[in-house]
Amino acid sequence: MDSRSTSGISGISRLRRSRTALAAGAATLAASLLAAGATAGSANAATSSATPSGASAVSLSPSVRAELLREAGSTAVSTAKSLGLGAKEKLVVRDVVKDADGTTHTRYERTYAGLPVLGGDLIVHESASGASQGVDKATDADIKVADTSAAIAPSGAERSALSAARAAGDKQAGSGHARKVIWAATGKPALAYETVVSGVQKDGTPSKLHVITDADSGRKLYEFQAVENGTGTGQHNGKVTVGSVKSGSQWLLKDTARGGHMTYNLKHSWDESKKGSKFLDPNNVWGNGKPTIAQTAAVDAHYGAAMTWDYYKKVLGRNGIKGNGKAAYSRVHFGDAYENAFWDDDCFCMTYGDGAGNKKPLTSLDVAGHEMSHGLTSATANLEYSGESGGLNEATSDIFGTAVEWYAKNAKDPGDYLMGEKIDINGDGTPLRYMDKPSKDGLSYDYWKSGVGDDDPHFTSGIANHFFYLLAEGSGRKVIGGVTYNSPTKDGRTVKGIGRAKAEKIWYKALTTYMTSTTNYAKARTATLKAAKALYGASSAEYKAVDNAWGGVNVK
Repeated sequence: MDSRSTSGISGISRLRRSRTALAAGAATLAASLLAAGATAGSANAATSSATPSGASAVSLSPSVRAELLREAGSTAVSTAKSLGLGAKEKLVVRDVVKDADGTTHTRYERTYAGLPVLGGDLIVHESASGASQGVDKATDADIKVADTSAAIAPSGAERSALSAARAAGDKQAGSGHARKVIWAATGKPALAYETVVSGVQKDGTPSKLHVITDADSGRKLYEFQAVENGTGTGQHNGKVTVGSVKSGSQWLLKDTARGGHMTYNLKHSWDESKKGSKFLDPNNVWGNGKPTIAQTAAVDAHYGAAMTWDYYKKVLGRNGIKGNGKAAYSRVHFGDAYENAFWDDDCFCMTYGDGAGNKKPLTSLDVAGHEMSHGLTSATANLEYSGESGGLNEATSDIFGTAVEWYAKNAKDPGDYLMGEKIDINGDGTPLRYMDKPSKDGLSYDYWKSGVGDDDPHFTSGIANHFFYLLAEGSGRKVIGGVTYNSPTKDGRTVKGIGRAKAEKIWYKALTTYMTSTTNYAKARTATLKAAKALYGASSAEYKAVDNAWGGVNVK
């Protein structure tokens, strides 16, 4: 597997893994419902500060959210004018978050002369009275090009994109349709083509490689991978309650209490365009805890989706991945001995392989949470899956995947700061990733350094994962939930944790309120400081802990 194009739960190929001495492995998407006692963090967590009223997001019903989006759309022209955008620019509303005090944070995409502006997204913040509270932009550059007539034909961009996909190691790559865009995510805005090349990555994960080509010179400007990899008895979770409904004389695996989430059986097909078959059962008792029957993996996937939904709604106040009350769906038994899992925006679904020998399905709680959280990121900040923003994208899924695991309080899979410890993708019982010291897997980064964005997002995510662990639990050696951790800092500083619950809420608010598609590590620091200030105040222990934790991973 070429790490440049991998975006499933694991960024390590079997070949690369065999060449590298690992203390552990690599992972993909998530979240969890944490009771007060379960989210308190380490015993030496920093003293709580009073939360300024109203800074937390409220859960919006689908109708209220739709009305807020409609209102934002109706005033998009005046909003663009107030921001000083050019005459050829328009705003298209994409998402809205509302705080308890009435403050709204409206996320827009941008167009220029009718063309999509990639990397032109922005977030407008307004008080309940309508007063401006600032704007966060993916780029500060003026969106302007000499003209919108391309010097090269779309077919030229398509051929270039196909070559890029083959160079990335994709198989069965087929040229896609090139659409004209304005590329503004890096450097000076330029007229460009975006081509999506579909195919298959080296490990069997479907590929949807987005290639950005300069429309005048034909030069490749950027590329990123869009497929982000990542009562019944389950193999990982034991006996659990799963949502089902009566369907004729049988029962259907459908969770009507959580947006209608369904789990489907792909029956080892490699065709990722298929939804799969419905799971039906005569007596509403699903799975046997062993991989010998297809229902077992379905139980784990279905339960993982339920816990993730509950965590989002009950802890973070979000009504589903997109905030619209509608569920994604899950597919199990993809491929043959496929050792990965992935999220795909196009189907709005999670897909799981069965692992080595089709006996180790990648359907553990933290993996389920990780995969669904890729959908959360896509619906909010839409962090580009390349460079430092790609690392932040992966880390967001690890953070909320871990949070879901803690929230669920499942005795068969208790919460920890280890990613993918149940799926044994390394074959030796070690986890994919470690949040307290990411470099223990032999590939991930503990600290930021110049050029880090050139590596695989699965490994550069270590910086944000390490930051989150330090913020939640603090530095040094400690035992949490029976697991021993020992988290270092770059300069030897001591970091005092504020507890998991607060750390999660700070990251969520930063993601949904302040981060954009081009956010890098320096901007992530700014975003989380803004979030801590809004939630707890600029002089709070929480704000100071965020600053200190970023310093601990060399982001200053």
